Amino acid sequence: MRGTLLKAIIAVGVLFGSSFGVFAAEKTYVIGFAQDNMANDWRAAQVHAVQKALAKYDNVRFIYTDAGGSVAQNIQDIEDLGDRGIDLLIMSPRSPQAMTPVISALYDRGIPVVLLTRTMTNDKFTTFIGPNDTAIASQAADQIAAARDGKGDVLVLQGVPTASTAIARTAGFVNRIKNHRGLNIIDIIPANYQRAEAIKAVQQVIENGTKFDAIYAQSDSMAAGARLALKESGLDPKTIPIVGIDYIREAREAIQSGEQFASFTYPTCGDVGADVAMRILRGEQVPRHIEVPSQMVTGENVDQIETIF
Repeated sequence: MRGTLLKAIIAVGVLFGSSFGVFAAEKTYVIGFAQDNMANDWRAAQVHAVQKALAKYDNVRFIYTDAGGSVAQNIQDIEDLGDRGIDLLIMSPRSPQAMTPVISALYDRGIPVVLLTRTMTNDKFTTFIGPNDTAIASQAADQIAAARDGKGDVLVLQGVPTASTAIARTAGFVNRIKNHRGLNIIDIIPANYQRAEAIKAVQQVIENGTKFDAIYAQSDSMAAGARLALKESGLDPKTIPIVGIDYIREAREAIQSGEQFASFTYPTCGDVGADVAMRILRGEQVPRHIEVPSQMVTGENVDQIETIF
């Protein structure tokens, strides 16, 4: 009897001992996010989406940095995260040309790299996640044409000029607008995805006496700034069609009120990025490119589509 009891105790000890050993040996992963500019509400929402998605993992420590819109600081942040021993890097390069070398250096050290919405100039990354900016820009051109019956002068508010998103959103629009011969792009003004810069840009155009009939804003934050500038100048946004990208709450309200013609959903991809990051760290194979769907939003479907944030 005593021998049987002793064997049972040993068996239980081995069972729980091995389990405790597994838990004790579970690796704690450090994931770093070198963000471009947390003053941009979309960029801040992207970080918070990653943070929220990773919060369910007890063995993950999440670190993020804010470069404040500075490429040099963003590069320094990446180097610092590497020195702190991160196991995986998440980021959206503000300037692919300038930032590819430092990202590549981490990748060459065996640190996986997850790119969210913005690309780099070589293939030294693990996976890229984002919508198709060129396709969105092409549809935006068609919406401007529809709003203006194919005629008029278009002002383009560009995002960060060096970012792959802005490059694609510009090229896609410029190429597609050629199909609408009655439309003319009068100017492409960088406003860096910021409301304040969009306000200044539109005010300056109005003060210069330059006439425009529609606005293509490469983010809804800039679209919001454009509306403010129009109102301050005594112009009614309802008379100047505005097409934006992102579909934040401000855009939804503006479309509902008739002050914005259309928008396109542009998910932050933070939740998808967090999920992919964990799959990579667990040793799973992931696709090199993951395209996240985007949906056009107009007055016809605005009440049925949820905003990005």
